[in-house]
Amino acid sequence: MNANKIQNVVIVGGGTAGWITAALMIKVLGKTLNITLVESDKIGTIGVGEATIPPIIPFNNALGLDEKAFLKATKGTLKLGIEFENWKKKGDKYMHAFGGVGKNFPFCDFYHFWVKSQQLGYQSEFGDFSLNYQASKQNKFEKLNRIEGTNLPGIEYAYHFDAGLYAKFLREFCEPLGVRRVEGIINHVQVNNENGYIENVKLEDGREINGDLFIDCTGLKALLIEETLSTGYDDWSHWLPCDRAMAVPCEATSPILPYTRSIAHDAGWQWRIPLQHRTGNGIVYSSKHMSDEKAKELLMSTIDGKQLSEPKVIPFRTGRRRKQWNKNVVAIGLSSGFFEPLESTNIHLIQTAATRLLKFFPHHGIKGEEVAEFNHQSLIESERMRDFIILHYKQNQRDDTEFWRACQRMDIPNSLMKKMALFEQTGKIFREQDELFTEIAWQQVMIGQGLIPKDHHPLVDSLSDEQITDLMDNLKVIIKRSASNMTSHDDYLNKI
Repeated sequence: MNANKIQNVVIVGGGTAGWITAALMIKVLGKTLNITLVESDKIGTIGVGEATIPPIIPFNNALGLDEKAFLKATKGTLKLGIEFENWKKKGDKYMHAFGGVGKNFPFCDFYHFWVKSQQLGYQSEFGDFSLNYQASKQNKFEKLNRIEGTNLPGIEYAYHFDAGLYAKFLREFCEPLGVRRVEGIINHVQVNNENGYIENVKLEDGREINGDLFIDCTGLKALLIEETLSTGYDDWSHWLPCDRAMAVPCEATSPILPYTRSIAHDAGWQWRIPLQHRTGNGIVYSSKHMSDEKAKELLMSTIDGKQLSEPKVIPFRTGRRRKQWNKNVVAIGLSSGFFEPLESTNIHLIQTAATRLLKFFPHHGIKGEEVAEFNHQSLIESERMRDFIILHYKQNQRDDTEFWRACQRMDIPNSLMKKMALFEQTGKIFREQDELFTEIAWQQVMIGQGLIPKDHHPLVDSLSDEQITDLMDNLKVIIKRSASNMTSHDDYLNKI
């Protein structure tokens, strides 16, 4: 096989993962490949991945998708961040807002000045200096690169949308460009006895789909990467103890909030994601600490609109495949592993995996060196994302249930332990290479969860106490006024 040119790509499974991969591949390599996507309307998708993060915007732009058409087709809304309720203690709230916070300083981030202001007794929340947060709380949205008349950062945003409609939208994009869709259920996978590569997949009606490279987008089933190739799985449930989710949609309520809500409960958390036509609701929980019956009771007692379907239970195990690329199979989406949707990363991981595959796409045969580097980069990305999600659980101050007490006691990866210790002792935090979450993201979650630095950068002391207080006063006024002047999120959507 290594002597042959890679020309026939078979994507097994549709849904968000399959059609995102197909769209990027046909857009970039369409003239050089034969791309076939096999899916069945009889097989459902999980379809709860409705919240995204800002990198989806350049991804959609790279495909050439029109934003207005996309929002209309997917019943999309705008997202400015994620509000976390009850995560530090019951009754507490903070937001991981997208975009900048405060004023940028050379060599020293704004939050060092905020830390000093807190030591001086200045009354403020870190979110007071985030335009995204202030706009969220006023249900406002506007495209804004900079705050008018200043060099302060403007709005950064992502989307909420119906994942099933997004897949349909991408299918309509892909098929005219040449992606061949095959309807059918696979009942056999043919493996070459000599090299272990997959040769074809056989459908129930007897058709065979041959390929040089197979993309496994079969979700948690992991038909190719695990059921066929037995790749193995690294279980992270000792760090991320929730193992079940339950989802139910309800009718939309007004106003439509421009942010995701993440509400901690006794044994996990709930999500609330506002779309144009409905609200996505779900609960994530540890089966060791909460029964399905109790989870359903809690979920149904908190939805704020008419129920549109019966709750759907989704068992899962947090972790990742030991190899995302094994032989001639690349796993993309839930087949490659599962991160609970706490920071809306699952769709992003589909996009980065598809992008990475294009960068490493094999030419004349699959080479072990490029597969190894692909898997190395995938591992680094997953571990850094894992650490960020663990932070939310570890750094809690709740003592009301055993679930949260156990999270406080648990050992954590050394990589996260070092990052937390550095921040607590010095106020410093650094983004490693091109990891997803920025310094500002880490700052917001650490501070929001109660990890306040004991020290600050020495550059802060170049300003007097009065100058620091004046800086905070001026920034708060400018940011709050700018948010107030924006149009409402509902009005923005109505214009579209």
